[in-house]
Amino acid sequence: MNRRTRATSITATALALTLALSGCASWFATDAGPTESTPTGEQVTNDLDPFYSQVLQWSDCGDGLQCTDASAPLDYTDPAAGDVSLALVRHVATGNDRIGSLLVNPGGPGGSGYDFIKDSLDYATDSTLQASFDIVGFDPRGVGRSSAVVCYDSAEMDEYVYGLTTAERGTDAWIAELKASSDAFAAACAQRTGPLLGTVDTKSAARDLDLLRAVLGDTHLNYLGYSYGTFLGATYAELFPEKVGRLVLDGAVDPSTSNFEVTKTQAVGFENALRAYLSDCLAGEDCPFRGSIDSAMTTIGALLKSVDASPITATDGRQLGGNALLTAIIYPLYQATAWPQLSTMLDTVLHGSAEGAFQFADAYNGRDANGDYTDNSTESFMAINCIDYPYNADPTVMRAQAAELEAAAPVIGPFMSFGDIGCADWPYKFTGERTEIHAPGAAPILVVGTTNDPATPYVWAQQLAEQLDSGSLVTYTGEGHTAYNKSNSCVNDAVDSYLVDGIVPASDPQC
Repeated sequence: MNRRTRATSITATALALTLALSGCASWFATDAGPTESTPTGEQVTNDLDPFYSQVLQWSDCGDGLQCTDASAPLDYTDPAAGDVSLALVRHVATGNDRIGSLLVNPGGPGGSGYDFIKDSLDYATDSTLQASFDIVGFDPRGVGRSSAVVCYDSAEMDEYVYGLTTAERGTDAWIAELKASSDAFAAACAQRTGPLLGTVDTKSAARDLDLLRAVLGDTHLNYLGYSYGTFLGATYAELFPEKVGRLVLDGAVDPSTSNFEVTKTQAVGFENALRAYLSDCLAGEDCPFRGSIDSAMTTIGALLKSVDASPITATDGRQLGGNALLTAIIYPLYQATAWPQLSTMLDTVLHGSAEGAFQFADAYNGRDANGDYTDNSTESFMAINCIDYPYNADPTVMRAQAAELEAAAPVIGPFMSFGDIGCADWPYKFTGERTEIHAPGAAPILVVGTTNDPATPYVWAQQLAEQLDSGSLVTYTGEGHTAYNKSNSCVNDAVDSYLVDGIVPASDPQC
């Protein structure tokens, strides 16, 4: 299964996973009909006018921030059918030359832009952007404080996320156990979420983005999207190319990549990141491994298989299996600064303790020390992902793909297989086909890629920049997931100059 990613620090809230867009020309078609002129002078259909004409009521929500809720149609094909609430938080521009609003999405799908800005404003943006823009975080539909996907309580989530199968991995009985768990989860999501569950796709979220742009008073969208947020931003550009202002897509996703190719590319990316970690670890004095990188990789692979066959019991009674340990390994691979903590965690697991691994896995999954899930990132991730992609749970196909994953990434690959099971029988299906996004007529769009990004590999940034008619690539040579405000001044200067002054690099600055 594809891994969740989000542009956030290792000590912040749970990371969320990146996925690509699928769609065809009709999927991007806009609605037709009678129009009204909004307060900002835009022409919208009569049934959308109440939404585009709403006036936001902001209130103080601490730390110099303002918060509000906006209303959006539940279904853009039938705006009269109901509405959803979208939660926003903003930091008002500190400078005298305010440009407008800059909407920020941290990734996912399922990442809370509200929490990202409220808790990590200086991590999301630097002082230059904060001076020139109102920095606006928002929870997309289905996420967090907005009208949210609801599936399980915390105890049920524990069983869904960490529950172990009794059958051997890859067997028919094992597949049947996963399918039963997935079907029960999907049924609970449908029952407890209601019609919203069928409208949390990325196209609807992109249309929400245009609505937010308008009610914030901006004629064009200025946007900073990380990870999955690049997919949301690219979708917006395809739907509304004439409304594109300055878009930065950092940690880019290739919209034309199939679900399996996403999984395979990510598996290779995490495998390479693990090798990079081991290279650094083995050169130091406190590394829990000895010998070569290859021998250390073999040890980690054996450890994953060992806990998969004989889980380690934690003090709270939970059992650490292969999937949970993989999550614990992947979480600190997002940032090279977290590699020392990864060494400590792996050392404790090698000595039979599950505590450190569960701390990392819980942080990734949004579970606190009391056993409560503090956000709905896992639920919204599944709901959005399942409706954004086509899935095939044919055991013959999945086994062939599992073999391909293991060949491409021998350590990571075996534990990222059979992911289609989770979405194959989802109540709402994706219809269409995967395709490239070109956004003809859009203003220049900046795409940022990191050469050894494990979650959104660099090749995706190259491909997205090439697909977009107005795409411009900025490369950061280094480790980690996403680059802006967390790599070097070369990347920061390129992004700031583009967003503030509209300066597009004449060529890739190769930072």
